[in-house]
Amino acid sequence: MNFAFALLLLTQNFTQRGFIESRTTFYPQTATSDSSHIVGEMLLRDEVFYRPHNDLRVSGGLDLRTDTHHQVERSLHLGWQDRELQRPLLSVRRLSAEYHHGGFNIEAGKQFVRWGRADILNPTDRFAPRDFITAVDKEYLGIMAARTTFERAANTIDAIWAPRFTPGRIPLAGQRWLPTPAGVLLPPLHFQIPRGSQYGIRWSHVGLVEFSAAYYQGFNDVPSLDLSYPKLCMTGGDAAVPLRWLTIKTEAGFFNFSNTGADDYVQYVIQLERQSGEWFFVGGYAGEILTQRGTPGSRFNPDRGLSRSILARAGYTIDTNRTIAMETAVRQNGNGLWTKVEYSQAFGQHWRLTGGLSLMRGTPSDFLGQYRRNSHGLIAVKYSF
Repeated sequence: MNFAFALLLLTQNFTQRGFIESRTTFYPQTATSDSSHIVGEMLLRDEVFYRPHNDLRVSGGLDLRTDTHHQVERSLHLGWQDRELQRPLLSVRRLSAEYHHGGFNIEAGKQFVRWGRADILNPTDRFAPRDFITAVDKEYLGIMAARTTFERAANTIDAIWAPRFTPGRIPLAGQRWLPTPAGVLLPPLHFQIPRGSQYGIRWSHVGLVEFSAAYYQGFNDVPSLDLSYPKLCMTGGDAAVPLRWLTIKTEAGFFNFSNTGADDYVQYVIQLERQSGEWFFVGGYAGEILTQRGTPGSRFNPDRGLSRSILARAGYTIDTNRTIAMETAVRQNGNGLWTKVEYSQAFGQHWRLTGGLSLMRGTPSDFLGQYRRNSHGLIAVKYSF
């Protein structure tokens, strides 16, 4: 009887969610480094949440995935640090404990940390490494960190310490998302992952005008030309001004690198946002001001690749089961273009079908234009449980 009662309490404090998704990507054109036309992917994600006390919650999640294009490792081991060049076949997506009491919230373990207020590009979002194996479809990675948030009245202070650096994943050598000249074979890449911690603090205020100030000290999450991750100091902030017909949002960050081979620059975003009935619209401009030029050369940096661009996003909810969305980036000089359109429809409570088209055009010297042969179609089938 006592055992049954304890088991009942355990199940009441335990929740679980997850999904299995199959994605098929179709590329009409081959690339100089990749002759494939079809890539298949499969992802199983399971997340659990346990609340042994009203003020305490434990969260965990696992990803099991595979694919046809060797973007996923073939060896079975438990990926924990997200330092593999390929995506791990089995990985810990999240594992953390969170304590909340009064205005304090403390979370420790592998978790997701997001900063910033803009919707299209976030210069101040420095604790969020991303998976750029397919460069335009980013997926955020969790980091090992201790995070303390204190909220009082209209003000919030968010302090973060990450003892171990988690790099972002860049496109793989020999595949179409890392373009190389015809006949050139890249040697195996060996990245110099730095030791040392990262820390940062963000103060935000909510009122008639919402704004924040942020400071980050750590490393850049994408490598430089020498395959190292330079030390980075970022200071910035964001603001949102709601008006009668629309909301104005802005976000900016000053990037100062200790490595003299890297540029120092200011990146900023100004956007307008409006929701009307079942429609939402976001449009703006991402700019960059170079304050100190480093060593010239090619670097993989998707955030800077979207600088000096007009960015837009729009969506329409047709009904409770169907949505359509569009996203685009156009370089101000016309040398690069990326446009994505997706249609999604739910069938019952568990199934969802998504179809999409991505168009990429431009000159080879432009970040977007270098992927001009990577226009593609997508079909994804998802079962949630």
